[in-house]
Amino acid sequence: FLEAFESLLRFAENRTSSLFETAYRPMAKEAAEPVKELFTDISLYILGAETTVESAVLRFFDSLFPLVYSRLINPGITDLSEDYTECLRLTRQDINPFGHYSKNMVTELSKSLWASRMLSQALSLGIEVINTTEHAALSKECSRALVRMQYCPHCQGLTLIRPCVGYCLNVMRGCLASVSELDAQWREFISTLEYLANEMAASHELEMALSGIWNSINEAILHAQLNGPQLSATVDKVCGQPKQQEGNLSSANIVPVKEVTETQTFVMAHTSLNNKRREFINYMKRSRTFYASIAERLCDGDLVMRDSSTCWNGEDVV
Repeated sequence: FLEAFESLLRFAENRTSSLFETAYRPMAKEAAEPVKELFTDISLYILGAETTVESAVLRFFDSLFPLVYSRLINPGITDLSEDYTECLRLTRQDINPFGHYSKNMVTELSKSLWASRMLSQALSLGIEVINTTEHAALSKECSRALVRMQYCPHCQGLTLIRPCVGYCLNVMRGCLASVSELDAQWREFISTLEYLANEMAASHELEMALSGIWNSINEAILHAQLNGPQLSATVDKVCGQPKQQEGNLSSANIVPVKEVTETQTFVMAHTSLNNKRREFINYMKRSRTFYASIAERLCDGDLVMRDSSTCWNGEDVV
């Protein structure tokens, strides 16, 4: 299930990288690292790291603005020192060169990634619970009861006799009393997983939000280009005027793109996650009564005598 998340993230990252390579080639190489950091932050957020979608997105746009300003708005800039770059990063927060597109991206991603993050944390918790109860310690009383149930008939030479069903259930329920107490919480846990999976499939559509990142970034860059003269005037006041080449280069050859990758790959990834989600919830529903019925599961099959009228009741053959 988490592999499907990662597959979608890689798909969205490649799609975003293609945007720069296709439409904004002058800054494609330098934009590669901020793009990679953005999707790494998103992945860490889904996996439960102490970060926020807003901080990840705004950090990306902080890193993007110096590139847009020096490669697209003023492509003649030759001296992009660390101090000047940092000034541009800080100025981005005040002059908002990307308009409402950066905030919209935060809103869309926060909605969809929240359900994915919660589901990921819930899955980790479920694994922890299962791993803990898999190695439940047995009390001395339980060990004695198990020996009496399994091996006491051997003392009478009855090596093929198996325990009666009712006797097995009594022993197992006594041994697993502490584990079966998880039943109510486990049922609630399954219900929560269903809710989160349904949220992901409804209004918090992870696939659509991730696949739309490239378009939000494209619109944000176009907005900054259209407002280039005003941005330059403000930046010159705050950060000073950088060195320029003779005859400022034009950025008119930058053409916005409508689509940067094949849709088929995304559809396959989308279908994969949808199928995983559906299979997973159906599977978890079947395990809703797992901790309540664990004794019955253990006393089913070869452990007890089902197809015979003769069985061991702990004292004698009946």
